[in-house]
Amino acid sequence: MDSADVPPVLIIDDEPHLRITTGQTLELAGYAPQAHESAESALAALPEDFPGVVISDIRMPGMDGMALLAEIRQRDPDLPVILITGHGDISTAVEAMRQGAWDFLEKPFAGERLVEMVRRGIDKRRLSLENRRLKAELEAQQGAPGPRLVGRTPAMQQLAAMVQRISRVEADVLLFGETGTGKDLVARALHARSARGEGPFVAINCGAVPESIIESELFGHEKGAFTGALERRIGKFEYANGGTVFLDEIESMPLALQVKLLRVLQERCIERLGANEPVALDIRVIAATKVDLKAAAEAGDFREDLYYRLNVVTLPIPPLRERREDIPLLFQHFALVAGNRSDLEAPPLDAAGISTLLAHDWPGNVRELRNLAERYVLLGAAYDYRLEALLEGATPDNGGLPLPQQVELFEKSLISQALISQRGSVPDACEQLGLPRKTLYDKLKKYGLRAEEYRH
Repeated sequence: MDSADVPPVLIIDDEPHLRITTGQTLELAGYAPQAHESAESALAALPEDFPGVVISDIRMPGMDGMALLAEIRQRDPDLPVILITGHGDISTAVEAMRQGAWDFLEKPFAGERLVEMVRRGIDKRRLSLENRRLKAELEAQQGAPGPRLVGRTPAMQQLAAMVQRISRVEADVLLFGETGTGKDLVARALHARSARGEGPFVAINCGAVPESIIESELFGHEKGAFTGALERRIGKFEYANGGTVFLDEIESMPLALQVKLLRVLQERCIERLGANEPVALDIRVIAATKVDLKAAAEAGDFREDLYYRLNVVTLPIPPLRERREDIPLLFQHFALVAGNRSDLEAPPLDAAGISTLLAHDWPGNVRELRNLAERYVLLGAAYDYRLEALLEGATPDNGGLPLPQQVELFEKSLISQALISQRGSVPDACEQLGLPRKTLYDKLKKYGLRAEEYRH
């Protein structure tokens, strides 16, 4: 086993024979003990984000175990500290737990109890560090250009590459995808990563604006242009000058207004209602639809010339059922975001939870998955973390996938989750999955997974 993959354990005791016996027990159990005779020397050697646990005797000369606990809690409150108390000193143990100790051992203690306590502490520490890493990644994403497109499937990798490429050019874009697939997020990513990223992003839901006022909303009006127009109003297109206009549900736009939109796209200018002078526009237009616009044009429900004008670059956004391998990763991402927002820790996702996620057909796509993740974080404890109790209308048919494909998808997801939780450590993933190392390597090769990609 690579020494970098062996969990470290800091042992602090002023009695040499206890340091030796405790270290030998942990070393035989597969851990890397680091012994110190004083709390001061241990603190000096304690690195930031220490990936292990700390075991310390309470009664020591100089800084005692309680003072050490207080100092560690101040540095890193998530680091598990196990304190060793004397026989019958229960009051001290209770006080240590109240002060934030992970657990305590009463002398004399059995080696099996020590190993089990360390194992649980290591598992807690891994989860804490993983959540800390993901939170830092989310904070970094907030400072990065555009929303994050989460997913490792070929469909999402291709979409991310296309977004990166198209964002550099000025062409108008048509986004096509079912409800809830993330068309708004892709539009914002295109805008933020373009040269217009510092300009305004103006989103208009064409299906939500009443037909009677949509023309005024888009193009603006002059004072007195119609009854109630008491002053000049700048429309959405003009307000977006220097930036991007996002026309969501463009299939809902009235046919009469589609003629004027076509002129805007061709001439890059508008005329406010009641005005005679055109206003030049410097905008990029991103439109989104959940219907086949070509079929709508052929049926007379959408202007054919506008369809061909919009169809310069079309980005299809895959539904969730076509990228099932991304579902556990997306769920964890949304759960972490929800936990960060509500200051709650996202419960871990187990094999039963992964199975439930993969079995659902997700008619609401990513939006439905995000809502479930938020319910899971806010209400999960009340339901004993059972996703089935929170997911309404779960379907066990897995979208009609053949049974062998369902099994492979579930197995690949479990392996991927193990590599995520173990940060790419193959030995630790083997232990978590209960697989021999050769078997795991064979399955990594079969599913095209690379452990090193999970270490970052």
